[in-house]
Amino acid sequence: MVVQQHRRRCGAFAVAAAVLGVVATSGCSGGGGAVADDRPGSGQAGETRAGEAGAGQARGGEARGSEARADKVRKAADALAEARSSKARTSMETATGGTRVTIRGEGGYDFVRRMGQLTVVLPKGPAGAAEHRPVTELLAPGALYMKNRGAGVPVDKWVRIDTTTLEDGNLVTGGATDPLAAAELLRSARDVTYVGEEKLAGTKVWHYRGITDIAQAARVAEPHARAALAAAAKGFAMDTVPFDAYLDDEGRLRKVRHRFSFTNETGTVAVTSTTLLYDFGTPVAVRLPDQRDIYAGKIRA
Repeated sequence: MVVQQHRRRCGAFAVAAAVLGVVATSGCSGGGGAVADDRPGSGQAGETRAGEAGAGQARGGEARGSEARADKVRKAADALAEARSSKARTSMETATGGTRVTIRGEGGYDFVRRMGQLTVVLPKGPAGAAEHRPVTELLAPGALYMKNRGAGVPVDKWVRIDTTTLEDGNLVTGGATDPLAAAELLRSARDVTYVGEEKLAGTKVWHYRGITDIAQAARVAEPHARAALAAAAKGFAMDTVPFDAYLDDEGRLRKVRHRFSFTNETGTVAVTSTTLLYDFGTPVAVRLPDQRDIYAGKIRA
């Protein structure tokens, strides 16, 4: 299979749905900057020793509060497993040089079997017409299956990609982040701040913001997610990724947004991946294709 790839010091990197033949941007990940938190300052000059001690206690309390918030976010993947399944919507937006491209997906995910199905809608052409048929994607541990891939693939055949060989671990390559991988990525959340209580599609959620570390997430994730995240840790130039996570009162992840970015000779490329989960408990049937239905020929570049 031919996948458009791009090099920097971290090696080959399949960028932002290049595997779908949609976006081909030269460069490699530069990660994301740390998100500022709400820790109090160290105080002004001239404070008394008692004041300094009080400020130290406040900082200690805030540190403990930040760790408690981070712990809630880190357990989001466990809460999804308890929920068993849900419907899902995804959005992946790339922005570079004033050009913005959005790829959207919709489907469902079985968090017990760790499998999902999405119908991914690719961007329209310059004339406003759809240039690609919607792509059906099946998500499974270590694998991504695509139908209606185009580029010479027969319409009745599937393309299978080993996500552990992708240098972003399929966090962005497929045009949608695997919902469970998005949650597993939060297992290394840190510097977490509480933004506030909000309403999301009529459901009360708690909004948290922070950063996560891909390499650390790969070490502490469930076994099914480790290989793909480890690949991503090697492919991105920086491990830290800013996120916004929205949890309901049962600790389930209702919405998560990760912001990836990288630089190349033309400037900075931003990739924002958003996953929305709803209708928990809805049965999700995913059947992987038989070997005879997987395309083994060459895909046009």
